[in-house]
Amino acid sequence: MIVITNRIKVRKGMGAVMAPGFTASGPLDQTKGLVKVEVLLAQHEDHDELNVNMHWETMEDFTAWRNSDSFKEAHKRPEPGSGAEQKESPILDSQLITYEVASLKERTK
Repeated sequence: MIVITNRIKVRKGMGAVMAPGFTASGPLDQTKGLVKVEVLLAQHEDHDELNVNMHWETMEDFTAWRNSDSFKEAHKRPEPGSGAEQKESPILDSQLITYEVASLKERTK
């Protein structure tokens, strides 16, 4: 299993607003190899930070999703001059980190 973490620095107060969007129902729910998505929120003095952790069975599954039309659709921005309202992005910085799960302990009943 791998975990892809998107560490996103956003404007103060926007973390809680944005977090539910990463776990909302959509095409990702049917994507092969996705185990789970969790969103962690840290509120700092001058910004919020979201860590979006996507757990995948394999790197190939993640890569297939990243190259999919569903991914492109979910991440597209309005075309310049399209007439779509242009809003300033709340995202200040973003970093993608890939982890291999080297050890795991889960609660037993």
